[in-house]
Amino acid sequence: MNAIIKRRVLEEANIIVNTETTLRNLARRLGISKSTIHKDMQIRLIKIDQNLYHKVQKVFKKHLEIRYYIGGEKTRQKYKNII
Repeated sequence: MNAIIKRRVLEEANIIVNTETTLRNLARRLGISKSTIHKDMQIRLIKIDQNLYHKVQKVFKKHLEIRYYIGGEKTRQKYKNII
């Protein structure tokens, strides 16, 4: 694996673990597509650092558990501002 890609994957993973940011927000922040970050976290990271991979997966699992609440709150705020 290319050293530049390896460095990028580790940087992305550390940002996710330390800030618990979402994949979408990280993509915006770094100017990389969501697909690239997803591939980095699901395929490349496990080959580089399995311990960090499991930490990232815990953050993603947490995001999946709360996404309905966040989505519902965003929708409520949207319609509250329209009225």
